Amino acid sequence: MQTLQADTLEVQVAARGLITLPQSLREAYGIRPGDRLTLLDLGGVFVLSRRESRVDALADMVATRLHEQGEDLESMLKAIREERARYEA
Repeated sequence: MQTLQADTLEVQVAARGLITLPQSLREAYGIRPGDRLTLLDLGGVFVLSRRESRVDALADMVATRLHEQGEDLESMLKAIREERARYEA
């Protein structure tokens, strides 16, 4: 099992909101100019990841499959409300 080591590094926000990742991190993870990172805001705790966020892609996939089946968000919500009403009755 891999142990996760947490390092605390300080960065400064520059003009236009830019931050510079410390060179040691860029070298350790092979981050190059132009690379895209994903920033996740966890209520003021920021997580920066090299991985792309898959949430939007997954949501699009679900929407496409629902549409192919003749469903949409409104029909899904209606079905959920009806099932909830039957359950509560």
